[in-house]
Amino acid sequence: MPQNKHAKPQIPGSSGQHVAVLGGGSFGTAMTKVLAENGHIVHFWMRDQRQADEVRDTGCNSRYMPDIKLNGDIRPTTDLEEAVGNASTVLVAIPSKAFRAVIRENCQAFRERQIVVSLTKGIEEHGFKLMSEILVEEIPRCRIGVLGGPNLAGEIVSRDLTATTIAAKDPDVRRELQELLGCEYFRVYANVDVYGVELAGALKNIYAIIAGLASARGLGENAKAMLITRGLAEMSRFAVSLGANPMTFMGLAGVGDLIVTCTSSKSRNYRVGFAMGKGKALDDAVAEVGQVAEGIYTLKLVKEKSEAIGIYMPLVRGLYEIMYDNASISAVISSLMMSVQNSDVEFILPRTISY
Repeated sequence: MPQNKHAKPQIPGSSGQHVAVLGGGSFGTAMTKVLAENGHIVHFWMRDQRQADEVRDTGCNSRYMPDIKLNGDIRPTTDLEEAVGNASTVLVAIPSKAFRAVIRENCQAFRERQIVVSLTKGIEEHGFKLMSEILVEEIPRCRIGVLGGPNLAGEIVSRDLTATTIAAKDPDVRRELQELLGCEYFRVYANVDVYGVELAGALKNIYAIIAGLASARGLGENAKAMLITRGLAEMSRFAVSLGANPMTFMGLAGVGDLIVTCTSSKSRNYRVGFAMGKGKALDDAVAEVGQVAEGIYTLKLVKEKSEAIGIYMPLVRGLYEIMYDNASISAVISSLMMSVQNSDVEFILPRTISY
Protein backbone atom coordinates (compact mmCIF):
# COMPACT_ATOMS: atom_id res chain seq x y z
CA MET A 1 0.00 0.00 0.00
CA PRO A 2 1.23 3.55 -0.69
CA GLN A 3 2.54 5.42 2.32
CA ASN A 4 0.42 8.30 3.64
CA LYS A 5 2.72 11.31 3.46
CA HIS A 6 0.63 13.12 6.09
CA ALA A 7 0.85 10.31 8.63
CA LYS A 8 2.72 11.02 11.86
CA PRO A 9 6.13 9.36 12.04
CA GLN A 10 5.97 6.69 14.74
CA ILE A 11 8.69 5.31 16.98
CA PRO A 12 8.74 1.50 16.63
CA GLY A 13 7.39 -0.07 19.80
CA SER A 14 6.56 3.32 21.31
CA SER A 15 3.63 5.75 21.44
CA GLY A 16 6.01 8.70 21.20
CA GLN A 17 6.14 11.08 18.25
CA HIS A 18 8.93 12.64 16.22
CA VAL A 19 8.96 16.38 17.01
CA ALA A 20 11.28 19.10 15.71
CA VAL A 21 12.37 22.05 17.86
CA LEU A 22 13.93 24.87 15.85
CA GLY A 23 16.19 27.14 17.89
CA GLY A 24 18.89 26.24 20.40
CA GLY A 25 18.23 29.03 22.91
CA SER A 26 16.88 28.72 26.44
CA PHE A 27 13.23 28.17 25.60
CA GLY A 28 13.93 25.82 22.72
CA THR A 29 16.11 23.83 25.11
CA ALA A 30 13.37 23.79 27.75
CA MET A 31 10.77 22.47 25.31
CA THR A 32 13.23 19.88 24.01
CA LYS A 33 13.72 18.63 27.56
CA VAL A 34 9.98 18.38 28.23
CA LEU A 35 9.31 16.55 24.97
CA ALA A 36 12.19 14.10 25.39
CA GLU A 37 11.23 13.28 28.98
CA ASN A 38 7.66 12.69 27.75
CA GLY A 39 9.03 9.90 25.55
CA HIS A 40 9.22 11.67 22.20
CA ILE A 41 12.09 11.75 19.70
CA VAL A 42 13.23 15.36 19.42
CA HIS A 43 15.05 16.65 16.34
CA PHE A 44 16.75 19.66 17.92
CA TRP A 45 17.90 22.17 15.28
CA MET A 46 20.44 24.92 15.94
CA ARG A 47 22.76 26.97 13.74
CA ASP A 48 26.01 26.32 15.58
CA GLN A 49 27.67 22.98 14.82
CA ARG A 50 29.73 23.16 18.02
CA GLN A 51 26.57 23.65 20.05
CA ALA A 52 24.91 20.68 18.32
CA ASP A 53 27.98 18.52 18.91
CA GLU A 54 28.04 19.47 22.58
CA VAL A 55 24.38 18.54 23.09
CA ARG A 56 24.95 15.25 21.25
CA ASP A 57 28.16 14.35 23.11
CA THR A 58 27.42 15.62 26.61
CA GLY A 59 23.65 16.15 26.83
CA CYS A 60 24.28 19.75 27.83
CA ASN A 61 23.61 23.12 26.19
CA SER A 62 26.19 25.03 28.22
CA ARG A 63 25.62 28.43 26.59
CA TYR A 64 21.98 28.66 27.68
CA MET A 65 21.41 25.93 30.29
CA PRO A 66 24.87 25.12 31.72
CA ASP A 67 23.69 23.09 34.72
CA ILE A 68 20.93 21.11 33.02
CA LYS A 69 21.27 17.56 31.70
CA LEU A 70 19.13 16.73 28.66
CA ASN A 71 17.89 13.15 28.82
CA GLY A 72 15.92 11.07 26.35
CA ASP A 73 16.10 10.60 22.59
CA ILE A 74 17.37 14.01 21.46
CA ARG A 75 18.94 14.31 18.02
CA PRO A 76 20.78 17.63 17.62
CA THR A 77 21.33 18.80 14.05
CA THR A 78 22.26 21.83 11.98
CA ASP A 79 20.23 20.50 9.05
CA LEU A 80 16.81 22.16 9.36
CA GLU A 81 15.35 20.30 6.40
CA GLU A 82 16.24 16.99 8.01
CA ALA A 83 14.75 18.02 11.37
CA VAL A 84 11.46 19.21 9.86
CA GLY A 85 11.24 16.31 7.42
CA ASN A 86 11.36 13.77 10.24
CA ALA A 87 8.73 15.48 12.41
CA SER A 88 4.95 15.43 12.63
CA THR A 89 4.98 18.63 14.72
CA VAL A 90 7.45 21.52 14.60
CA LEU A 91 8.04 24.01 17.44
CA VAL A 92 9.75 27.22 16.34
CA ALA A 93 11.85 29.08 18.94
CA ILE A 94 13.84 31.32 16.59
CA PRO A 95 14.36 35.00 17.59
CA SER A 96 11.91 37.34 15.87
CA LYS A 97 14.60 39.20 13.90
CA ALA A 98 15.62 36.00 12.10
CA PHE A 99 12.26 34.23 12.15
CA ARG A 100 10.99 34.97 8.64
CA ALA A 101 14.38 34.54 6.98
CA VAL A 102 14.85 31.05 8.41
CA ILE A 103 11.30 29.91 7.59
CA ARG A 104 11.39 31.37 4.08
CA GLU A 105 14.79 29.84 3.32
CA ASN A 106 13.50 26.40 4.33
CA CYS A 107 9.82 26.66 3.39
CA GLN A 108 9.97 23.64 1.09
CA ALA A 109 10.91 21.42 4.02
CA PHE A 110 7.45 21.77 5.55
CA ARG A 111 4.69 19.32 4.58
CA GLU A 112 1.00 19.77 3.83
CA ARG A 113 -1.00 20.05 7.09
CA GLN A 114 2.08 19.66 9.25
CA ILE A 115 1.58 21.26 12.68
CA VAL A 116 3.89 24.26 13.19
CA VAL A 117 3.76 26.16 16.50
CA SER A 118 5.55 29.41 17.28
CA LEU A 119 7.22 29.79 20.68
CA THR A 120 8.68 33.21 19.82
CA LYS A 121 7.35 36.31 21.59
CA GLY A 122 8.12 39.18 19.25
CA ILE A 123 6.96 41.34 16.35
CA GLU A 124 8.47 41.73 12.90
CA GLU A 125 9.47 45.29 12.11
CA HIS A 126 8.05 45.55 8.60
CA GLY A 127 4.27 45.45 8.61
CA PHE A 128 3.92 44.82 12.37
CA LYS A 129 3.61 41.07 11.79
CA LEU A 130 3.41 38.48 14.54
CA MET A 131 5.23 35.19 14.12
CA SER A 132 2.04 33.23 13.41
CA GLU A 133 1.24 35.65 10.59
CA ILE A 134 4.71 35.04 9.15
CA LEU A 135 4.09 31.30 9.28
CA VAL A 136 0.75 31.68 7.50
CA GLU A 137 2.40 33.77 4.79
CA GLU A 138 5.45 31.57 4.28
CA ILE A 139 4.01 28.08 4.82
CA PRO A 140 0.23 28.41 4.31
CA ARG A 141 -0.17 24.66 3.76
CA CYS A 142 0.67 24.00 7.43
CA ARG A 143 -1.59 24.11 10.50
CA ILE A 144 -0.44 26.97 12.73
CA GLY A 145 -0.51 27.56 16.48
CA VAL A 146 1.25 29.62 19.15
CA LEU A 147 2.37 28.85 22.69
CA GLY A 148 2.27 31.53 25.40
CA GLY A 149 2.12 32.02 29.13
CA PRO A 150 4.20 32.48 32.30
CA ASN A 151 6.96 30.15 31.11
CA LEU A 152 10.40 30.99 32.45
CA ALA A 153 12.68 28.46 30.80
CA GLY A 154 14.90 28.08 33.85
CA GLU A 155 11.98 26.88 35.96
CA ILE A 156 10.65 24.52 33.29
CA VAL A 157 13.97 22.69 32.98
CA SER A 158 14.03 22.38 36.78
CA ARG A 159 10.60 20.70 36.57
CA ASP A 160 8.94 23.44 38.60
CA LEU A 161 5.15 23.56 38.28
CA THR A 162 4.26 25.55 35.15
CA ALA A 163 1.26 26.17 32.91
CA THR A 164 1.09 27.40 29.33
CA THR A 165 -1.51 28.13 26.66
CA ILE A 166 -1.71 26.63 23.18
CA ALA A 167 -3.72 28.85 20.85
CA ALA A 168 -4.90 27.54 17.48
CA LYS A 169 -8.02 27.67 15.35
CA ASP A 170 -7.77 23.94 14.64
CA PRO A 171 -8.89 21.85 17.66
CA ASP A 172 -6.63 19.01 16.55
CA VAL A 173 -3.61 21.30 16.88
CA ARG A 174 -4.62 22.28 20.39
CA ARG A 175 -5.21 18.67 21.37
CA GLU A 176 -1.92 17.47 19.85
CA LEU A 177 0.15 20.03 21.78
CA GLN A 178 -1.63 19.19 25.00
CA GLU A 179 -0.75 15.53 24.50
CA LEU A 180 2.85 16.21 23.44
CA LEU A 181 3.80 18.62 26.23
CA GLY A 182 1.44 17.92 29.12
CA CYS A 183 2.98 16.14 32.11
CA GLU A 184 2.95 16.19 35.90
CA TYR A 185 4.73 19.55 36.11
CA PHE A 186 3.77 21.19 32.79
CA ARG A 187 0.08 21.94 32.18
CA VAL A 188 -1.17 22.98 28.74
CA TYR A 189 -4.43 24.93 28.47
CA ALA A 190 -6.23 25.76 25.23
CA ASN A 191 -7.34 29.01 23.56
CA VAL A 192 -8.64 29.93 20.10
CA ASP A 193 -7.46 33.56 20.16
CA VAL A 194 -4.17 33.09 18.32
CA TYR A 195 -3.61 36.82 17.76
CA GLY A 196 -4.39 37.80 21.35
CA VAL A 197 -2.21 35.12 22.94
CA GLU A 198 0.70 35.96 20.69
CA LEU A 199 0.40 39.73 20.99
CA ALA A 200 0.16 39.46 24.79
CA GLY A 201 3.42 37.53 24.80
CA ALA A 202 5.16 40.21 22.79
CA LEU A 203 3.74 43.20 24.66
CA LYS A 204 4.49 41.99 28.19
CA ASN A 205 8.23 42.22 27.47
CA ILE A 206 7.92 46.01 27.37
CA TYR A 207 6.36 46.15 30.82
CA ALA A 208 8.94 43.73 32.21
CA ILE A 209 11.63 46.28 31.32
CA ILE A 210 9.61 48.98 33.08
CA ALA A 211 9.18 46.76 36.15
CA GLY A 212 12.89 46.00 36.34
CA LEU A 213 13.70 49.68 36.06
CA ALA A 214 11.19 50.53 38.82
CA SER A 215 12.60 47.85 41.10
CA ALA A 216 16.14 49.14 40.63
CA ARG A 217 14.98 52.66 41.51
CA GLY A 218 13.55 51.41 44.80
CA LEU A 219 9.88 51.97 44.07
CA GLY A 220 7.60 50.41 46.68
CA GLU A 221 5.36 47.39 46.35
CA ASN A 222 2.29 49.58 45.82
CA ALA A 223 4.00 51.35 42.94
CA LYS A 224 5.12 48.10 41.32
CA ALA A 225 1.58 46.70 41.57
CA MET A 226 0.29 49.89 39.98
CA LEU A 227 2.72 49.59 37.08
CA ILE A 228 1.77 45.96 36.41
CA THR A 229 -1.98 46.61 36.44
CA ARG A 230 -1.72 49.78 34.39
CA GLY A 231 0.50 47.85 32.01
CA LEU A 232 -2.23 45.21 31.70
CA ALA A 233 -4.80 47.91 30.94
CA GLU A 234 -2.51 49.50 28.38
CA MET A 235 -1.56 46.31 26.55
CA SER A 236 -5.12 44.99 26.44
CA ARG A 237 -6.41 48.34 25.13
CA PHE A 238 -3.86 48.21 22.34
CA ALA A 239 -4.40 44.53 21.49
CA VAL A 240 -8.19 44.72 21.41
CA SER A 241 -7.96 47.66 19.00
CA LEU A 242 -6.11 45.28 16.66
CA GLY A 243 -8.66 42.48 16.99
CA ALA A 244 -7.68 40.47 20.07
CA ASN A 245 -10.23 39.11 22.53
CA PRO A 246 -10.09 41.13 25.79
CA MET A 247 -10.71 37.99 27.87
CA THR A 248 -7.41 36.53 26.66
CA PHE A 249 -5.65 39.08 28.85
CA MET A 250 -7.29 37.63 31.97
CA GLY A 251 -5.60 34.27 31.32
CA LEU A 252 -2.15 32.71 31.36
CA ALA A 253 -0.92 34.46 28.21
CA GLY A 254 -2.04 37.85 29.50
CA VAL A 255 -1.95 38.60 33.21
CA GLY A 256 -0.11 35.34 33.97
CA ASP A 257 2.84 36.07 31.69
CA LEU A 258 2.83 39.74 32.69
CA ILE A 259 3.12 38.93 36.40
CA VAL A 260 6.03 36.53 36.06
CA THR A 261 8.07 38.71 33.71
CA CYS A 262 7.46 41.83 35.79
CA THR A 263 8.41 40.27 39.12
CA SER A 264 11.19 37.80 38.38
CA SER A 265 14.91 38.46 38.05
CA LYS A 266 14.97 35.37 35.81
CA SER A 267 13.27 37.43 33.09
CA ARG A 268 15.76 38.80 30.54
CA ASN A 269 13.65 41.91 29.91
CA TYR A 270 13.32 42.58 33.64
CA ARG A 271 17.10 42.31 34.02
CA VAL A 272 17.68 44.80 31.20
CA GLY A 273 15.37 47.28 32.92
CA PHE A 274 17.00 46.67 36.29
CA ALA A 275 20.48 47.31 34.89
CA MET A 276 19.28 50.56 33.29
CA GLY A 277 17.68 51.58 36.58
CA LYS A 278 21.09 51.17 38.20
CA GLY A 279 22.56 53.62 35.71
CA LYS A 280 23.82 51.43 32.86
CA ALA A 281 23.41 52.52 29.26
CA LEU A 282 21.07 50.40 27.13
CA ASP A 283 23.87 48.66 25.21
CA ASP A 284 25.72 47.84 28.43
CA ALA A 285 22.52 46.52 30.03
CA VAL A 286 21.91 44.21 27.06
CA ALA A 287 25.52 43.01 27.14
CA GLU A 288 25.20 42.24 30.85
CA VAL A 289 22.14 40.04 30.24
CA GLY A 290 23.91 38.26 27.38
CA GLN A 291 20.74 37.02 25.62
CA VAL A 292 18.10 38.51 23.32
CA ALA A 293 15.62 40.74 25.19
CA GLU A 294 12.73 40.99 22.73
CA GLY A 295 11.14 43.92 24.55
CA ILE A 296 13.83 46.30 23.29
CA TYR A 297 12.78 45.73 19.68
CA THR A 298 9.07 45.48 20.48
CA LEU A 299 9.06 48.85 22.24
CA LYS A 300 9.90 50.83 19.11
CA LEU A 301 7.35 48.99 17.00
CA VAL A 302 4.53 49.34 19.52
CA LYS A 303 5.19 53.03 20.08
CA GLU A 304 5.03 53.69 16.33
CA LYS A 305 1.93 51.53 15.88
CA SER A 306 0.06 53.02 18.84
CA GLU A 307 0.69 56.54 17.58
CA ALA A 308 -0.40 55.57 14.07
CA ILE A 309 -3.74 54.15 15.25
CA GLY A 310 -4.29 56.62 18.09
CA ILE A 311 -4.08 54.34 21.14
CA TYR A 312 -3.10 55.95 24.45
CA MET A 313 -0.01 54.15 25.85
CA PRO A 314 1.76 56.40 28.37
CA LEU A 315 4.00 53.65 29.78
CA VAL A 316 5.25 52.75 26.32
CA ARG A 317 5.91 56.39 25.52
CA GLY A 318 7.66 56.96 28.84
CA LEU A 319 9.98 53.97 28.48
CA TYR A 320 10.79 54.99 24.91
CA GLU A 321 11.82 58.46 26.13
CA ILE A 322 14.10 56.90 28.75
CA MET A 323 15.70 54.37 26.42
CA TYR A 324 16.07 56.37 23.23
CA ASP A 325 15.63 60.07 24.03
CA ASN A 326 17.89 60.16 27.11
CA ALA A 327 15.03 61.38 29.29
CA SER A 328 15.50 61.38 33.04
CA ILE A 329 13.92 58.37 34.72
CA SER A 330 12.69 60.54 37.58
CA ALA A 331 11.19 63.10 35.19
CA VAL A 332 9.31 60.43 33.25
CA ILE A 333 7.94 58.86 36.45
CA SER A 334 6.81 62.28 37.68
CA SER A 335 5.15 62.96 34.34
CA LEU A 336 3.28 59.66 34.48
CA MET A 337 2.05 60.40 38.01
CA MET A 338 0.75 63.82 36.95
CA SER A 339 -1.23 62.47 33.98
CA VAL A 340 -5.02 62.46 33.95
CA GLN A 341 -6.59 59.97 36.37
CA ASN A 342 -8.76 57.92 34.07
CA SER A 343 -10.90 54.77 34.17
CA ASP A 344 -9.44 51.80 36.03
CA VAL A 345 -10.49 48.71 34.08
CA GLU A 346 -10.56 48.90 30.30
CA PHE A 347 -13.89 48.34 28.50
CA ILE A 348 -16.02 49.19 31.58
CA LEU A 349 -15.83 52.99 31.54
CA PRO A 350 -15.09 55.07 28.44
CA ARG A 351 -11.80 56.93 28.38
CA THR A 352 -12.09 60.68 28.79
CA ILE A 353 -8.99 61.47 26.72
CA SER A 354 -7.35 60.05 23.65
CA TYR A 355 -3.70 59.81 22.67
